[in-house]
Amino acid sequence: MIELKTEMMIGKGLHRECYIHPYNADRCIKVVVLRGEEETRREQAYYQFLQKRQIGWEMLPKFYGVEETSMGAGAIFDLVRDADGEVGKTFEVYFGSSVLTEQNLQGLIKSLQALKVYLFRHNIITMSIKPKNIIYQRQDEQNGVAVIIDNIGNSDVIPISSYYRYFGKIKMTRKWNKFIALLKKDYPENSLLQSQLMHLLSK
Repeated sequence: MIELKTEMMIGKGLHRECYIHPYNADRCIKVVVLRGEEETRREQAYYQFLQKRQIGWEMLPKFYGVEETSMGAGAIFDLVRDADGEVGKTFEVYFGSSVLTEQNLQGLIKSLQALKVYLFRHNIITMSIKPKNIIYQRQDEQNGVAVIIDNIGNSDVIPISSYYRYFGKIKMTRKWNKFIALLKKDYPENSLLQSQLMHLLSK
């Protein structure tokens, strides 16, 4: 059994917490802490679906299965680290700071444009897209990779959008543009970000 300690925690959501794996610094462990079992089952089933499709994992952490921990069942994923080895920070952190946005603007926008292409190319469906659920894997001041770490999956009773690209594009165009609208609403004082949002809309 894997012992999880408070000092190993690197993220916390409403239903789950995320810890650095104590035996593998390049992986993390997600555990349910409050009524997140259904969300977790859906996420893991969708990851297995993507594995069967043999997609590229450039912008999603790989899923390695479930191990027993001191806090219950733990789902094992790649841990997203920057080029300098630091645990990557979310877009919420970068866009919440005008200084960080200015220092990394080109890489932030380019990585989101690439993420949009990636999601549509592989017909990857998300529950929603939010800046707190995307990590900017920083390579340098000009380059980085946007990696979605949460809210992957399809809750439709008949998930035809997962199997038919035409319907997947319709669904993801709607979700992507909601994401851009969210950035516009949540970061009105970040003028650099606001000036770039039109370049991120999907048609």
